[in-house]
Amino acid sequence: MTVEKKGAKMNIKKIVADMSLRQKLAQLSQYTCDFILKDAEGMITGPAAAFNLTAEDVASIGTVLGACGAELTNKIQDTHLAEDPHKIPLLLMADIIHGYKTVYPIPLGMGATFDEDIVEECSRMAAKEAAIGGIHVTFSPMVDLVRDARWGRCMESTGEDAYLNSKMAAAQVRGYQGNFESKHNIACCVKHFAAYGAAEAGRDYNSVDMSEHKLREYYLPAYKAAIDAGCELVMTAFNTLNGIPSAGNKWLVNDILREEWGFDKIVISDYNSFREMIEHGYCADGREAAEKAVKAGNDIEMMSNTYITCMESLVADGTVSEELIDKAVLRVLKLKEKLGLFDDPARGASIEDEKTVFLCEEHRAIARKAAEKSAVLLKNNDVLPFSKSIKKIVVIGPYANKGMNGAWFGMGSEAESMTVFEGVKKLLPDCEVLYLAGCKAGFAEKAENSYDLIEEAAEAARKADAVILCIGEDSFESGEAFSKTSISIPDAQVELVKAVTSVNRNNVAAIFCGRPLVLTDIEPYLSAMAVMWQPGTEGGSACANLFFGECDFEGRLPMSFPRSVGQCPVFYNYLKTGRPQETPNGETPYRTRYLDCLNTPLYSFGYGLSYNEFEISDIALSSDKMNSDDSLIATVKVKNVGQRKGKTLIQLYISDVFASVARPVKELREYKRIELMPGEESDVSFEISEEMLRFNTVSGEFTSEKGLFKAYIGADSDTENCAEFFLI
Repeated sequence: MTVEKKGAKMNIKKIVADMSLRQKLAQLSQYTCDFILKDAEGMITGPAAAFNLTAEDVASIGTVLGACGAELTNKIQDTHLAEDPHKIPLLLMADIIHGYKTVYPIPLGMGATFDEDIVEECSRMAAKEAAIGGIHVTFSPMVDLVRDARWGRCMESTGEDAYLNSKMAAAQVRGYQGNFESKHNIACCVKHFAAYGAAEAGRDYNSVDMSEHKLREYYLPAYKAAIDAGCELVMTAFNTLNGIPSAGNKWLVNDILREEWGFDKIVISDYNSFREMIEHGYCADGREAAEKAVKAGNDIEMMSNTYITCMESLVADGTVSEELIDKAVLRVLKLKEKLGLFDDPARGASIEDEKTVFLCEEHRAIARKAAEKSAVLLKNNDVLPFSKSIKKIVVIGPYANKGMNGAWFGMGSEAESMTVFEGVKKLLPDCEVLYLAGCKAGFAEKAENSYDLIEEAAEAARKADAVILCIGEDSFESGEAFSKTSISIPDAQVELVKAVTSVNRNNVAAIFCGRPLVLTDIEPYLSAMAVMWQPGTEGGSACANLFFGECDFEGRLPMSFPRSVGQCPVFYNYLKTGRPQETPNGETPYRTRYLDCLNTPLYSFGYGLSYNEFEISDIALSSDKMNSDDSLIATVKVKNVGQRKGKTLIQLYISDVFASVARPVKELREYKRIELMPGEESDVSFEISEEMLRFNTVSGEFTSEKGLFKAYIGADSDTENCAEFFLI
């Protein structure tokens, strides 16, 4: 069988009918490119042999994982098409999480932008570069809601709030996929379904145990938002959910995802997760794992071989119907058809375009803008912005002259990323800019010689007009499998901060991290602090521009920063309790409190400063009553009382005071960014609809209940600026 003429409509049902069952199972199997590229004699060796695959199996594989670069992907596709008996092109998939070659901030940083436009723009840029590199599908967005900073994959999430995560998820889908009319659109795969971010003790791959109410209320909405935005694939999670591995969870995948939500596109496993159902103690062997996976609703098996080695016997004895397999294969072929691969298997892959598009100035400018918008100013004792007329500045710390791309940085590299030291030198060519490490980076900072560099750094700081301290955690201290029990600033860095700030009060700390960190050991000593996350290719330029007033801080925290790791998980929208803490210091006995720490985080969700101050008036409601067919308008006056033109993010939260199940103290429902000149005042209004008041009631229905509500409008989740209204 040969590929039909270009432009002709493929009869994919006929292709499926012509395939053997074994070939169909190969079409539903995903392996790395090593399986396609055989040894010099064309022998099946290495990983393919270890997976018990024959040459015929390899020839019919449907998707490949992790190959990047047009030269390699074109070679893989050509090799495959020369051998596939049905000439079905491969789908090439990869983890394009926050950029392909031009790296923008980690997703947690992108969540801090509270800006769907920049998220969509960055996703579109990543898709273009990935398509040129030969990729058809990205394993993104990851929309797992996370409340525990110990979890290593915080960096891949956009935070702790279901509403914000939903907005960010939809924006990423729009950016990656567009309308598929461009060869630079790629399909995206939302992950990890479901509730992977709630792993017990913040330990990766660990179990998740939660009520259906909690799952639906907080953890499912962002997946649904990505699906509603049109994402083409869903990846099942590693974790068990209430004792059942997600990959084999029929209630989760078939009943909710496929039946309730109507998702009839591709479901793919995570890496080896079908076989891991044996390790979970849920399946006795590969045969049972294959049966449970396919009946749950999975289509593609990633990097394990239960389908191809066990499914034929399951079909032969009637345990699994071949019709179920055919439906799965059709879903895969439909996506290949949608992407135009039958007409043009190479699609957007181009060695020539790689030379002109990767790291081009346009893409660097997008990454720089994203890094600027994602940064969150936590503290400023009137030292920022620094004057650009200063004569000498010293940039100190283990991350002062190191590219900070974060985990999952695609094809980017530290060598191509602007460091803070380089960024300041570029911005201030006439200023003397010095760099000192001060201590070792990453896990090496625990070495004894970490402290030997501190005295030298402090002496340089004493003689400087200003100091930038670049501290936090290394790019590879967060990410998959990098969970921690300590999220404090390392001892060597704390000593560095103390030494430097004691001799120079004109200082700021640029905090690099992939998760919320405990900052209580350094906050009292610093004059200013800003969370830069792991900002990517243009992170150093963004730091320089922000610290010297070329732009203002716009970012807000997408996750709460705890005072102590013992508070984790800590989040703003906690449930009311029967014994709330009544005093700020927790002095009342027999209340929900810690003996040694406040309940509140050090910095709450939504928090962030700028170079201006803004006053927010009391809330004016258009009415104090509304029914289910109406809405009301909540308005505040916002005034810029600072000395610069500036932006601020005004946030609307709602509290359902009495309900059939206990409700959170407040929940984010909308946000608006406003820009004002010094002294300028403007109204900011939010329309509150009945839909904003809905939740999963005691009966399991998603609806609103009549009664008393509070609307909060302010600069962060701690706002007490509220007005009451009734749903009647």
